[in-house]
Amino acid sequence: MMFSEEEIVVYSATHCPGCEMAKGALRQLGRPYKEINIDEHPGLGQQLVAATGMQSVPQIFVNGVFIGGTMDLLRMIQTGTI
Repeated sequence: MMFSEEEIVVYSATHCPGCEMAKGALRQLGRPYKEINIDEHPGLGQQLVAATGMQSVPQIFVNGVFIGGTMDLLRMIQTGTI
């Protein structure tokens, strides 16, 4: 799946090194993203776990499709799919 023009949403948490790494990688690429900090939205973390099965952040979505976390994003960057 190739993403060129897309909406990227990064669900993050305060004091999350992986979140900072993912956001930094997107900034380096010049790719805009929307960040939603789950610490500011009670219950959102549980909703994400129910939707994705993943219990950690960041959780990254591209055009509404869950792509995974930091390492998944970095792999996509390396292969040129994002």
